[in-house]
Amino acid sequence: MQGKRGAASEGEEMADTRVVIAGTGSYLPERVLTNADLERMVDTTDEWILTRTGIRERRIARDDEATSDMCLAAARSALESAGVPSAEVDLIIVATITPDMFFPSTACFVQTGLGATNAYCFDLEAACSGFLYGMEMVRGLVGLGLIRTALVIGGEKLSCVTDWEDRATCVLFGDGAGAAVLRPSTDGRGIRASVMGSDGSLAELLNIPGGGSRRPASEETLKDRLHYMKMTGREVFKHAVRCMSDSSRQALEQAGLTVEDVHCVIPHQANMRIIRAVADRLGIPMEKFQVNLERVGNLSAASVPVALDEAVRAGRIQKGDLILFTAFGGGFTWGATVLEW
Repeated sequence: MQGKRGAASEGEEMADTRVVIAGTGSYLPERVLTNADLERMVDTTDEWILTRTGIRERRIARDDEATSDMCLAAARSALESAGVPSAEVDLIIVATITPDMFFPSTACFVQTGLGATNAYCFDLEAACSGFLYGMEMVRGLVGLGLIRTALVIGGEKLSCVTDWEDRATCVLFGDGAGAAVLRPSTDGRGIRASVMGSDGSLAELLNIPGGGSRRPASEETLKDRLHYMKMTGREVFKHAVRCMSDSSRQALEQAGLTVEDVHCVIPHQANMRIIRAVADRLGIPMEKFQVNLERVGNLSAASVPVALDEAVRAGRIQKGDLILFTAFGGGFTWGATVLEW
């Protein structure tokens, strides 16, 4: 990989180790599941869902549509946007909590679909923070001169781990994928600062308890519905607001910026009340937040890259704009990244 990194001129390599997003892409399944549909499935109402979450509908993948299929579509779109052939990709990271299977990695399936034979591949599991964690890993590898071009993808088929009998959680989640091509900066733009964090002592508040080595699949785990997402909503809300706000302030401070400098915020789309609370704590008007939650629901690791791609394609983000990304997820994990577009 070092040899590939050295393909560019030495001056270009050493001039700046910032990483830019050279292209974005996303994919959402065709099927739409509305709040009215959920009213026929569980004891809920459109008003209850909308008031508590801000979600009106979400996308649901086909039974034969795996996470890698959605990631592949998003990756192709991102490569086309960047004008980068698959042969130039050195690394593929797929952030997901719903891989195609335990192994091999979903990223390897994406590699095969793209024909990106020069890339090495792995999955990253940091729940809803996964895309930001992936970007930070790429930033480090580019800075070390080990790679030049990476695909960071967030993809989820959350419908397959959603308990459709639990009205508190089944209204929240959807399926989809988003991707970004990351490359070294040549003009000083790119990632300015990142802050990442985790707290494993709170893991029981948001998890899928069954199916792993601690509680392997069995008649008991199936009967107890342990292969579905479990969440203690009130506690998750509190920690999400605090961690997203604090990490955002820290990242801006590291970058030598203030909230007034931010042009657009791309938050994890978990719950509208969380997004509004983060906006209030930071003192950033909601008009600066890119929000697609109403149409797609919570996409976990796909949430941030899908929202980013939609903002880019809508012309909301222009060269030189300062973008704040912030996310929070199971683990707990969280992070914030400041990037000059």
